[in-house]
Amino acid sequence: MARKSRILIADDNQANSELLEAYLTDIECEIAFAVDGKDTLDKVASFRPDLVLLDVMMPKLSGFEVCKKLKGAPETSRIMILMVTALNEHGDIERAVAAKTDDFLSKPINKVELTKRVENMLKLKDVTDELERLRRYISSMEEASGPS
Repeated sequence: MARKSRILIADDNQANSELLEAYLTDIECEIAFAVDGKDTLDKVASFRPDLVLLDVMMPKLSGFEVCKKLKGAPETSRIMILMVTALNEHGDIERAVAAKTDDFLSKPINKVELTKRVENMLKLKDVTDELERLRRYISSMEEASGPS
């Protein structure tokens, strides 16, 4: 049986984290929490999430910085990141895209929009993981057969 999807909620505001968790009750997943940018990086290493719901304005490291680090490292680059932010200036969206976020959602969060995006991102993560497994399998078969 496949493991449950894992979602890391990274927000320094506990009420925001609890709201996001409550909104995700219909999605079968494991949830962990991080309270700042550094904690987010630590939790990613230990929890190994499929998706990070990442607040932008956090202490220690901003969501932009966390996203750049995760997307820039080969071992974490395929983790899906949904930036959740109260910021909605055009420049903020450009900064999120430049940090290589997969998607972004503005606060206040709409439950239906959040759950649909999370479901779609988790499906996409499953497909890309399977594609990567197949790519590695084909590569190993080619190596095993030797030069033609």
